[in-house]
Amino acid sequence: MSYRFGTYIKELRIHLCQTSKHSEGVRNFIQKYYVNLKKDNPGFPILIRECSGVQPRIWARYEKGAERSMSLTDQNADNVLSAVKQLVK
Repeated sequence: MSYRFGTYIKELRIHLCQTSKHSEGVRNFIQKYYVNLKKDNPGFPILIRECSGVQPRIWARYEKGAERSMSLTDQNADNVLSAVKQLVK
């Protein structure tokens, strides 16, 4: 899998719980896809934020401070990757 982000997106933030069943797919996504995304987009900030009890969510920040987010609750790793692709297209 190779996926380069465009220059219009400035940051991705992923919020998840370390132990919650609702965040399991996000944790699997990090194990399965995170390293390759970072290799394909060196220097691009992909921030992983863990917080006990938080609902899993991904945030994308674009030019001029615009932001979009999507819920990742109960999603599997491939669905999380699809959410990433949708936010960066």
